[in-house]
Amino acid sequence: MGKADDFSAVLTCQAGERVPLWELEFHAWDLVYGGHLTLEREFERLSDAQREAALYRNAEIILSVCAEIGFAAVTGPGSYWEQAPGELAYYVLPDDYPERQIAVLRELAGDEILLVANAGGVMAASYDVDFCEMLYHAPEEVDLLAQQTLAAGLEKARRFRDAGAEVVMTASDIADNNGLFFNPQQMDRFILPYLEQWSDSVHQMGMFSLMHSDGNLTPCLERIAKTSLDALQGIDPVAGMNLLESKEIVGDRLCLCGNVDCGLLVSGPPEAVYCTTADLLARWGKRGGLVLGASNAVQREVPLENYHAMIAAWKAYPHCSS
Repeated sequence: MGKADDFSAVLTCQAGERVPLWELEFHAWDLVYGGHLTLEREFERLSDAQREAALYRNAEIILSVCAEIGFAAVTGPGSYWEQAPGELAYYVLPDDYPERQIAVLRELAGDEILLVANAGGVMAASYDVDFCEMLYHAPEEVDLLAQQTLAAGLEKARRFRDAGAEVVMTASDIADNNGLFFNPQQMDRFILPYLEQWSDSVHQMGMFSLMHSDGNLTPCLERIAKTSLDALQGIDPVAGMNLLESKEIVGDRLCLCGNVDCGLLVSGPPEAVYCTTADLLARWGKRGGLVLGASNAVQREVPLENYHAMIAAWKAYPHCSS
């Protein structure tokens, strides 16, 4: 059984030969490889022919790092999203190029790894005043927004499926460190029915469904596990979530992805990262349904020695479990 097979098995909560490794986003391709991914505005300035060459070069770098580290799956670059006025996320490509990058990755990767694409589909929380007012004073408008988000996400999922992705993700933050953004009635109206529809439709397209959310999701884990969703990424320790407690709630209904503390990966030291990862794997034991990775994206600020410590502990598993 190969790495991709392990990932597929674990997404259905079966036990693979080993716990697979995958990151929501990995921003250190350049740092590990010593090359340079062409993304963002730099990519936009290229001619059509140069863009096509850059996509192949990006794929070669990404797949080389995947082989070196041992990733069972890789998330392709996404579309632009604004972090703040004039500030852009790192791992992005414009227009329809995320789909084209997935296609190039599939061409070069064969069946060695699974490809994950962030298509969206489920509405996320927004702390914008207008959105908050809509929740209470114009819920019909929120219904419309949820429907539009679902339709747009499914259309994008189809394009990613046709490009070669096997796993589609909705990055839908519905909580923060204080708990859920939406109250139970709002969850039942605006989030959970659309998560069910989205996941069902993704399955009909022949793909796995995966959701990412920041924050403490413990109060709604049971309800999420009752949907057809395959996997949940984050299980945020900074927000107080505990991986084993979460597993007790969801059982074999939901694969959990995470949950090495992103703050620890940034601050270290490497010895603490190693011990935390080894302890997590040892306590998980022989259960199925775990994909190891950081609790959020692996940012460029993460020192490589800290990330290598996480990988070293993972490579030592199952020796760190009895």
